[in-house]
Amino acid sequence: MVSWYALIAMTALLWLSGAVDARSPGDPVKLEWEEGDVGGMTTVYGPDGIEPIGFVEYHQTRRGTQLTALRVTRFRDGSSDEDSAEARVGDRLEAVGGRSIVRDRDGELLVDMTIDVTAGRIVGRWGRGSDVQTSEQRADLPPGTYWGPLIFIVLRNFDANAERGRLVFRTVAPTPRPMVLDLEFTRHEAARLERAGSSLDAVRFGLSPTVHWMVDPLIRLIAPTSTFWIVPGKPPAMARFSGPRNYARQEIVIQ
Repeated sequence: MVSWYALIAMTALLWLSGAVDARSPGDPVKLEWEEGDVGGMTTVYGPDGIEPIGFVEYHQTRRGTQLTALRVTRFRDGSSDEDSAEARVGDRLEAVGGRSIVRDRDGELLVDMTIDVTAGRIVGRWGRGSDVQTSEQRADLPPGTYWGPLIFIVLRNFDANAERGRLVFRTVAPTPRPMVLDLEFTRHEAARLERAGSSLDAVRFGLSPTVHWMVDPLIRLIAPTSTFWIVPGKPPAMARFSGPRNYARQEIVIQ
């Protein structure tokens, strides 16, 4: 029979190792900041952060507890990425469904992925010509499943949800085949960010796939990592993003 002392010791070890978490990846995040109607455009740069290569157009509307967000990124070569999402908002952010679309420079469809969180279903189409493939799958999609424009809402509410400087959530990503995985935001150091001739006090966050703390360092050697620079405020604001555009891993900078 296990003694109380041994049980307490084992629980402490599990907690310190990260094996016990008060919050699971699929739990919807708590909203510290109220979401409303938002719209705007911003420039996309190449990996040097100097040469413009496209622009992002963003629209977000709220009707009662229903939030709808659309983000379209158009590039100079004619290609585009589009992400849409619907969610319920109140005390928490609960995803409902949405879609991700990737088009090539000729406007041809490369990826079309529909996510139905409520039904736990993902429908995907990828490739072109004779190489087109399709799939329809059941998946574990809890309300805390976020993609596209919902991901920045998660980051904006990092402080209200993070545990030991990290925040994990479920996502569905086109690879180009739809893949369900967990992503982890981690807070790094405060930094002085130079942007458009001005200097900003910002905090750097990393976003990368996560499986378990023992193997995550190996995963990050081969998996793409995105970096966000956030300016503290009420609410916080994004000053810069750098990372892969999509599964093709084309590096871009948005600021």
